[in-house]
Amino acid sequence: MVRVMSETLPDRLSVNPRSPHYDEAILARGVGIRFNGNEKTNVEEYCVSEGWIRVAAGKSLDRHGNPMTIKLNGTVEPYLKDAPVGQLVKERANDAEADDLGDQMRPIHAEGFGDFLDRPAFARCRQ
Repeated sequence: MVRVMSETLPDRLSVNPRSPHYDEAILARGVGIRFNGNEKTNVEEYCVSEGWIRVAAGKSLDRHGNPMTIKLNGTVEPYLKDAPVGQLVKERANDAEADDLGDQMRPIHAEGFGDFLDRPAFARCRQ
């Protein structure tokens, strides 16, 4: 699921819009973080050159409403994630031939309850 790109990610990136290291364009593309070989999904900020990440410390908030964070030191490997599967399906679903076939199909109407107990089918079920 990891896509290798010619672009490099910034040395430092934050998910907080008030941070000087916030970059909405890169975050919108999807950034994943491997920290000491493990995938981390709760990273608030990272710095590759200094080798640290900030992760949320539970659900506690500071006086400004930002999550309380803990700074962890180790090997930081950021990467760009693939587009969400739903988005890829929507992009590939633009098939004119399939749309035309869908228009040619007749609707299926619900049958009455009396047809449910069709005698030959009912006899096969009892055997």
